[in-house]
Amino acid sequence: MTMKPIRSKSLFYLLSFTWGLPMNVGGLCVALAMLFSGHRPHRWGPCIYFNAGRHWGGASWGMFFITDKDDTTHIKNHEMGHAFQNCYLGFLMPFVVGLPSMSRYWFRNWREKSGHPSRKPYDAIWFEGSATKLGYQYWDKA
Repeated sequence: MTMKPIRSKSLFYLLSFTWGLPMNVGGLCVALAMLFSGHRPHRWGPCIYFNAGRHWGGASWGMFFITDKDDTTHIKNHEMGHAFQNCYLGFLMPFVVGLPSMSRYWFRNWREKSGHPSRKPYDAIWFEGSATKLGYQYWDKA
């Protein structure tokens, strides 16, 4: 199955809050916590994101994501790509992408701090490469 970004915002939001509801419920909780802690929301494509901390990248919960204050277009596109994955994978997203992505990120971080950086690019595994590709496909045609 080839995933493509969803061009219709109505369809994106419909899928996000039905099939992709579990990740978005978590994302809504994260977004509320960020708002209550004084962080300002931003828009990126159909998503809402916040900036916090430095030098760590980003994390996605459905259509909501957080990036560090030094974020790049690449990081924002990648996290937006995870939002599109959520529309396709729905209830499976936390298990097929979310937990593996988080575990892989922390394992790579631990290996790097231990003096053994990975030789493979971050996008070498399908779920990370697919997120980046989806984000750029959407942004390049927006």
